[in-house]
Amino acid sequence: MLDDVLADLTAEGDRLEVLVAPLAPEQWRTPTPAAGWDVATQVAHLAWTDEVAVKAATDKAAWDAEVMGAIGNPEGYVDEMALTGGAVDPAELLARWRTARAALVQTLRDFPEGEKLPWFGPPMSPTSMATARLMETWAHSLDVHEALGAEAEPTDRIRHVAHLAVRTRNYSFAQNGLEKPAEEFRVELVSPSGEAWTYGPEDAAQRVTGPAYDLCLLATQRVHRADTALVATGADADRWLDIAQCFAGPAGEGRAPR
Repeated sequence: MLDDVLADLTAEGDRLEVLVAPLAPEQWRTPTPAAGWDVATQVAHLAWTDEVAVKAATDKAAWDAEVMGAIGNPEGYVDEMALTGGAVDPAELLARWRTARAALVQTLRDFPEGEKLPWFGPPMSPTSMATARLMETWAHSLDVHEALGAEAEPTDRIRHVAHLAVRTRNYSFAQNGLEKPAEEFRVELVSPSGEAWTYGPEDAAQRVTGPAYDLCLLATQRVHRADTALVATGADADRWLDIAQCFAGPAGEGRAPR
């Protein structure tokens, strides 16, 4: 399982690197859909988060310093690290990200089996960390593709993002100050290749159906619900599609409808 996620994480990073590596310096300053973040900021965020994950796994003192930084600036630390990291020469940034990507994969592969890494939320297994990093790499890559007018063809690598979206259902309710639903949902998705991905009991009264790609976009707040083909049955399932969030931190404002 871990090897599968790491292979897909590497492929997602490779796709983004192929896009950004040939860019002229001024193109790295192209604004992306994330307010205040240009292409360089997006890549710097990915590099920083990969580096922090390695610190969490290998260097307690360095990890503790990151935690203290976040505690000292809870609303702005992530932005600060991304904006500062993105202000350097693009060639330096690209080299930093390449190093961080490779180090993360090796660190997670070598991490002791059965143990968990500390993180800003609950501790995470190497597989869970790899899944979270894939989700972020995929989502931020979409922002960069959109900014540059490039198409990011959907692939079945998003199965990890879809799994995370379903697994974080209760987290989404908690982040919005709501009680978690009393019952499980049935989630029936169609993958980009046409496969059926299903979760939850077949006889569940509440369900969500539709394209897996749409749920992944929604749970990473890359699309407004109105612009998806997702269908909810039941009040709680319907509410979930309004608040779905598979990333850590405060619930964002999401995207406006197209």
